[in-house]
Amino acid sequence: MTSQLLAQLAIFVISAFLGFELISRVPNLLHTPLMSATNAIHGIVLVGAIIALASASDGFTTTVGMIAVIFGAMNVVGGFWVTNRMLGMFGPPRKRVKKREE
Repeated sequence: MTSQLLAQLAIFVISAFLGFELISRVPNLLHTPLMSATNAIHGIVLVGAIIALASASDGFTTTVGMIAVIFGAMNVVGGFWVTNRMLGMFGPPRKRVKKREE
């Protein structure tokens, strides 16, 4: 039991370090496509959290599953919101309509 927990903790630490190193080396031009791909992956994670919540049989699993669904939904919505704003920066400038003063 303890060795399994240590192995999982080691994998988590290594993946966090590797993820940080990979993301910090991504050029600015690739951030938008990378963000879109990450949103798709988070959508799959959200579906998995919903399935885990649906099959929950005790209170603890239901609570953790509900928290996972809430955080997953926030992550997906926030990711698409940021991607939309980033893509808006590449569009043609919009004309602003001035309000008529009476």
